[in-house]
Amino acid sequence: MRATRIVDLSRPVGAGTQVFPGDREPRLEVAATTAVEGFNSTEVHLTSHTGTHADAPYHFLDEGPRLEELPLELFFGRAVVVDATGKPDRSPVTRADLEPWEAEFGPGMIVLLHTGWSAYYRTERYFDHPYLDGAAARWLVELGVRTLGVDTLSPDETPYGRHPGGGWDAHHAFLGAGGTIVENLCALDEVDFPDPVFSAFPIRLSAGDGAPVRAVAMRTAD
Repeated sequence: MRATRIVDLSRPVGAGTQVFPGDREPRLEVAATTAVEGFNSTEVHLTSHTGTHADAPYHFLDEGPRLEELPLELFFGRAVVVDATGKPDRSPVTRADLEPWEAEFGPGMIVLLHTGWSAYYRTERYFDHPYLDGAAARWLVELGVRTLGVDTLSPDETPYGRHPGGGWDAHHAFLGAGGTIVENLCALDEVDFPDPVFSAFPIRLSAGDGAPVRAVAMRTAD
């Protein structure tokens, strides 16, 4: 198998990276320069859920597997991009919205939920993204899906301003089943080819609740 096209689905980490409400913004500082030390190096300060990142069950479940305990197969494999664009602010993506792709859902398949909300990145409206209905999340898990990717801050409703949020149903569905969620994807509209291969291997942080990833979608040929 060889990649004939690669679409970068990742957000850069640095000044301007949009973070979950209440989270710390990343900070990159010069640690060494060629003028002084003879080489360039950067000191990085960020939380484990900065930018495009993966959640481990331990993120919500104290007894859940940590990131390094998850099978690497969760972060690589065939994917299906579900078109959930056109939804109003803070509206649910339901099972009915997903059913046109039902034949493609199953064990080993990675579901990438394309809401189109990445267009609002770095604006306040990015917080008002659509979210995956809890019943729809549980249905995907029942079908064997264990990896969900979203082009939003969260698959669940994000609490912000006068909106308290609606709980963590999607997180509990996937993480409770030993799966993972990859958040803050972008450029899903550029995945315009069939049967993309998705890759989003996380940094092996010892904390284990989550870590940034470099997410890509690949068109492949034998």
